[in-house]
Amino acid sequence: MAGLPDQVVANPPQVIIFDSGLGGLTVYREVARALPGARYLYVADDAFFPYNEREEAALIANVVELMGSLIADYAPDLVIIACNTASTLVLPQLRARFEGPFIGTVPAIKPACAASASKLVSVLGTQATVAREYTRALIRDFANGADVTLVGSGALAPLAEAKLRGEDVEDAAIAREVAPCFVETAGRRTDTVVLACTHYPLLLDELSALSPWPVAFIDPAPAIARRAVELVGPAWCAPAGGTNEILFTSGRPPSLPLSAALGTFGLGGIRAAV
Repeated sequence: MAGLPDQVVANPPQVIIFDSGLGGLTVYREVARALPGARYLYVADDAFFPYNEREEAALIANVVELMGSLIADYAPDLVIIACNTASTLVLPQLRARFEGPFIGTVPAIKPACAASASKLVSVLGTQATVAREYTRALIRDFANGADVTLVGSGALAPLAEAKLRGEDVEDAAIAREVAPCFVETAGRRTDTVVLACTHYPLLLDELSALSPWPVAFIDPAPAIARRAVELVGPAWCAPAGGTNEILFTSGRPPSLPLSAALGTFGLGGIRAAV
């Protein structure tokens, strides 16, 4: 390929993108667009999904052990933790234990509050993410004069996965989860909603259609992709024959509708860990 030495083309960087389930596909999509020359392994920890319902100590132990196995087997050049819950809880332990760069996923509170005209911003995440001190510290540090409403949902991530599996997802179920994000006070309305779970952009069409008024939904994936380019290098922004695989930790193969959905993300080589 023009512009790349032969030895570089022969050894594209290995990138692991890790999530509790399939929400991180929204991050994978943006990163793969930005760095199409890399090799990707997407890991869905569906054996432990949903993380929101797991006790913190068990979740930390699970992710650290699993990540150790993945790093030993694949020697990645970059690991992206495409999960807000795991990032806010486990990322410090991963960075302390393992060498190599990690990118986490945290609520995009700073850019959302800076961009908001009404200064009414909502953060829509899992119950675990919105309850964490990490999230509240981001608000204290970066609210920029905005009033921030935290909204925790235990249902939206499973609903997003159900949609990918080809199941019917009722609009009313989504509307109930997103309704608390919309605040009116003193002549102002919420104008910005931070999507603080990577599953939620999978439902972006539904969220937009069910909103009582238009808002900007902030997806962290583009910022993660930009950071990945900085760490891996711009040489890989051009295609170089990378491969793209997905691994399920449960050992269960995906259904036919899910396999078709995964194909729309450009993922082949679907495998299940046993």
